Amino acid sequence: MDYMEKYQDWMSHLEDDDPLKNELSHMSDDDIKESFYKDLSFGTAGLRGKVGAGSDRMNVYTVGRATQGIADYICKAGEEAKNRGVVIAHDPRHFSREFCRLTAGILSANGIKAYTFSDLRPTPQLSFMIRQLGAVAGINITASHNPKEYNGFKVYWEDGCQVSSKIADKMTELIGLVDMWHGVRTGDYDAGLNKGSIVLLGEKEDREYLEKVKGLAIRDGDMLDMDIPIIYSPLNGCGFIPFRAMLEERGFTNFHIVKEQSEPDPDFTTVGYPNPEDPAAFRLCEEYGRREGAELLMATDPDADRFAAEILNDKGEYVPLNGNQTGYLLVNYILEGRSNTGTLPDKGAMVKSIVTSTLSTRIAEAYGVKMFETLTGFKNICGKIPYLHEHGYVYLFGYEESVGYAACEDIRDKDGISAGMLLAEAAAYYRKQGMSLWDVLQKIYEKYGYYNEDEPNIILEGITGSERIGRMMAWFRNNVPESIAGAKVVKIIDYLDGYEDLEPHNAIRVFLDNGSWFAVRPSGTEPKIKFYFYGCGDNCDEAKEINGRIRKQVLELINSVE
Repeated sequence: MDYMEKYQDWMSHLEDDDPLKNELSHMSDDDIKESFYKDLSFGTAGLRGKVGAGSDRMNVYTVGRATQGIADYICKAGEEAKNRGVVIAHDPRHFSREFCRLTAGILSANGIKAYTFSDLRPTPQLSFMIRQLGAVAGINITASHNPKEYNGFKVYWEDGCQVSSKIADKMTELIGLVDMWHGVRTGDYDAGLNKGSIVLLGEKEDREYLEKVKGLAIRDGDMLDMDIPIIYSPLNGCGFIPFRAMLEERGFTNFHIVKEQSEPDPDFTTVGYPNPEDPAAFRLCEEYGRREGAELLMATDPDADRFAAEILNDKGEYVPLNGNQTGYLLVNYILEGRSNTGTLPDKGAMVKSIVTSTLSTRIAEAYGVKMFETLTGFKNICGKIPYLHEHGYVYLFGYEESVGYAACEDIRDKDGISAGMLLAEAAAYYRKQGMSLWDVLQKIYEKYGYYNEDEPNIILEGITGSERIGRMMAWFRNNVPESIAGAKVVKIIDYLDGYEDLEPHNAIRVFLDNGSWFAVRPSGTEPKIKFYFYGCGDNCDEAKEINGRIRKQVLELINSVE
């Protein structure tokens, strides 16, 4: 069916009192086309899209259809899988609670046990509880850091990772067989609770997750200055309760939480775009920081899996750390700390994505630790853990530049709570030594090399945007110049057909003879093409200048593609 036929199909099936039918009836032709030109795709990131009416939108029908397809997949695995159950969590977004209850009811109606929470919980806690409960799968209703108009449906498997491409493809096939209007077996959420097919999780499970996070501490007691002034914001998401509890129980005595952003708010009124990777999200943190004399500002996104920070530089100004810089500090602190405390294993391993800075590889190698590379996403980063076990490695840390960090192999997704704990601990330790995190970062550059990191992107929404991104990638793939910003191109890695042991991925990496490199890839969850620039120089200013010239030339080339 074309988009107009799909629209008419929806209009004929929806009841007159359904709010979605009212929304459809007021759509312009352009709105109809955007809402129906394709079906909301299910992949390794599950579903993600704008909330509203249409086949390319998040609503009770698209969510219900996806849930039924996943239920069919689990049912095919047999009674044991059904009895092991599925853990479901949600963030504070519009319709997150409704989608959570709908999902649990459908699973229950299909004879699959469902575990839910009475309120919102962080993504990393969901990942942890899958393994803790021995569940066969997990589902989180969240759009992570996307704008308020979005929601999503992330699916996890029994290992606590988001589903692999192989599993996602099989689920997609079954979802495609579900009749959206007549093929979804729905069940009442409250009835499921009463009969025990839906189980409510609570304080006990919260405590288990928090204890696991606290167990990642490297140093404690007199080794740390617990009076270090800290500001934290959950950006109106899931992080407030667990992050505060973590700081309190670790013994931090001088932390403040941004009051205006402490309670859940689906409109993210005080922040707009709730992505801690965006320095604009730290506006209120900085106000609090100046008032309280804070040395460290921290924030997590709405589902508390992403984490970012700002620190004071040598001029007393707050400067945002990009995801790579936070990674440098955490990699360095974990390895330095474990080395000093005698807990660094003989065969340690860390994992980063292919678009994450290679400076952290140098740090790891200096401690005799192997840094492995995977494709982007924590289904790949944490999905490397079984391989490490099989080959005798001890997993120490995994991260990627998009402010995601996984410090615990029992929590197999990025975790803003544990990342915040470790960075706060590092700041408290170095303060005791008479150093700031800024001082430590400069020492890392001095020792391992000066990099300047930059990650611009071009947002291109809708049908035309998606098509242009495709043309940009195709053109650049065939037209990489022999030199860029005066440096010779010495190596190109195109991941489209796979590379070494990595699956095919639409990404290109280009390495230059001065040590700089960059990568280009379309986002898998947002309407944008992403760039990752790493300029390398003899000092910070030179690295920044080189990076700027590389960025200018590459973006001019890409933007020339219509």
